[in-house]
Amino acid sequence: MKPIEKKIMFRYYISLTFIVFFAFVLIGKLFYIQIIEGEYYRKLSEDNTIKNFILEPSRGNIYSDDNSLLATTTPRYEIRWDSKVPSDINFLSNKKDLSIGLSKILGKTPKYYLNVLNKARHEGNRYLLISRNLSYSQYKKIKELPLFNLSSLKGGLIIESKEVRENPMGKICERTIGYEKKDPSGHYIRVGLEGAFSHFLKGQSGQRLKQKIANGQWKPINDNNEREPTEGYDIYSTINVNIQDITHHALLRQLEKYKADHGCAVVMKTNTGEIKSIVNLSKTKNGKYYEKFNYAVAESQEPGSTFKLMSVIATLENDNTISRRLIDTKNGEISFYEKYKVRDSKKGGYGKITPARAFEVSSNTGIVKMVYDNYKNNPKKFVDRLYNMGLNNELGLSIKGEGKPMIPYPDDKNWSGISLPWMAFGYGIKLTPLQILSFYNGIANDGEIVKPRFIYKIKNPGSSSIKEYEKEILNPSICSDTTLIRVQKMMFNVIDKKWGTANKIKSSKLKMAGKTGTSQIDYTLEETQYVSSFVGYFPYEKPEYSCIVVINRPDKKIGYYGGEVAAPVFKEIAEKLFSRTPRNLIVNSYDYNHKPLNNHKQIMLNIKTKKSVIPNLVGMPAMDAVVILEQMGLKFVLKGEGKVINQSIKSGSKVDYSQRIILYLS
Repeated sequence: MKPIEKKIMFRYYISLTFIVFFAFVLIGKLFYIQIIEGEYYRKLSEDNTIKNFILEPSRGNIYSDDNSLLATTTPRYEIRWDSKVPSDINFLSNKKDLSIGLSKILGKTPKYYLNVLNKARHEGNRYLLISRNLSYSQYKKIKELPLFNLSSLKGGLIIESKEVRENPMGKICERTIGYEKKDPSGHYIRVGLEGAFSHFLKGQSGQRLKQKIANGQWKPINDNNEREPTEGYDIYSTINVNIQDITHHALLRQLEKYKADHGCAVVMKTNTGEIKSIVNLSKTKNGKYYEKFNYAVAESQEPGSTFKLMSVIATLENDNTISRRLIDTKNGEISFYEKYKVRDSKKGGYGKITPARAFEVSSNTGIVKMVYDNYKNNPKKFVDRLYNMGLNNELGLSIKGEGKPMIPYPDDKNWSGISLPWMAFGYGIKLTPLQILSFYNGIANDGEIVKPRFIYKIKNPGSSSIKEYEKEILNPSICSDTTLIRVQKMMFNVIDKKWGTANKIKSSKLKMAGKTGTSQIDYTLEETQYVSSFVGYFPYEKPEYSCIVVINRPDKKIGYYGGEVAAPVFKEIAEKLFSRTPRNLIVNSYDYNHKPLNNHKQIMLNIKTKKSVIPNLVGMPAMDAVVILEQMGLKFVLKGEGKVINQSIKSGSKVDYSQRIILYLS
């Protein structure tokens, strides 16, 4: 073989060897991918073409005690436009009318929208934002505009929707209704009723398997693992919208008048513990007030003079003969260990007075001397009385964040010689407004302390309730009947007698009972501030409601005593409940003078006769429609706010109680 042929053959064998080697490597790699990594790549392929989509359930509504909506879920829409989709003819012939239509719906000038559309068309913008956070009615109107009324493949309209939680009452009761949201770390923040009962409200997510098809669209696949979402349960609260409104505005006016930092007010049903209203208002930097913290539930602080009721009860229970003795108020000042002094607000004191009068005029020296003289040799006996009444226990509220009571005990390390006298008039201890109210409510409720309740039932829409919350007794008897009658009379005299600290709120319309409180805060600093409070019940003869009002840091130049700052709010609430509004405080469920597009009387007749026909609800206010559907036992969902503009099941259709009717509002 010639040298040149040898050279060619050598190169041939080298090339062949390389090809064979490469073939083996390729076969090995294919084998490795198929056998070893095959599962990974098959899963990756499936993830890109087939995947499970989470179907979010409809969150349940929160209602007031008269079925008014406090919280509901409504859809909000974001409108975008793909400028490259429409043909030149469609765009040029419709852009002017489209701009005019957008102007009427969204507010800006037609010229503005025309410029936006032209610019997007010129730049080939495929995701132009037209507007976001639109209601259902706005979305429907935009879909009917020229160009946008074409299919998405011809007009380029892109619609994205999301569910938004809304409070129809606005800022009123906002903190108690609460919310549930995720923080940046992914943890849930749960506040108020929304947070406490989220596991009922949120329902269960569904799951649907979909396959990716052309144009990035996903098509559902029938699959045995498919699961429909289960809508959330509805929560029925004890809040009454009328009482809430009265309480809110009464407190707000007083906070503004006294330029206070924050305040709260709560109205409780005496015999059941139902919370009928709860208001928490804080001042913003610009001097406005809104709900940002639930002070009534969470803020523990020294109660001051409202604690004198507990001190009097504990002392009378220890020695009922003390009620007939006189207490020397020592010219309005008594000293402990020389440098610690207790003073009355009245200079010179009240002389020698009975324990009842000491309570009614809120004498610090009188109450302190009464407690100290009886318990100085055995302070444990006094604190044990307080513990037996349950004052050291939390209420166990459904709403999270309850402040922990702080009642010191003589065995504690921080107990000192002044702990007992300071406790007697409400210092060195801590309680929340709702804990104080629950105790006073017990006095109105013949000695029985009941747990405050925020809801009375949880219900699956269209079916029977799954859980009802009954009255819960925390302490069947605070004290003896003799002591109870005495302190009830003292609380009445605080308002009724001319010497009482709340005599200025005495009313000719109803009798009330209660106790003022004026406690110092920041007293270790140069600038002492005050907390003004009043707690009591009404009407005195047969109590129906108890109420507490607490106003923090009022402007001292204007006033700070509980009798002048907090007590008037209590009076306004009590008088409006029993003098200026209907006694049953129920919102009319139907207005026969209203004339929508359908016959109201016929609808009500259908309900009464149980006629199985869907009524025409178009044109009705939302709450009227809700009442009708609930009385018929139908499941429903509200979309939007205002009046009914459409309904998912046509009027005249036969009732199917397994179906859910959707009401579109505007």
